[in-house]
Amino acid sequence: MSATSDKLKGNWNQFKGKLKQEYADLTDDDLQYEEGQEDELIGRIQEKTGKAKEEIKSFIDKL
Repeated sequence: MSATSDKLKGNWNQFKGKLKQEYADLTDDDLQYEEGQEDELIGRIQEKTGKAKEEIKSFIDKL
């Protein structure tokens, strides 16, 4: 399990708010999270923001 996965599970509501602040184009639907589906979540964020997977993971890890 990655550090990103651990962080997402821990405080999802806080992370969701910070992701929406950083990437204003994201909607609640984009940020639906279920345990074990971190890659799908990151893929949706990538689609909306045009950011690289590693950049998104890095942002989450820094939170």
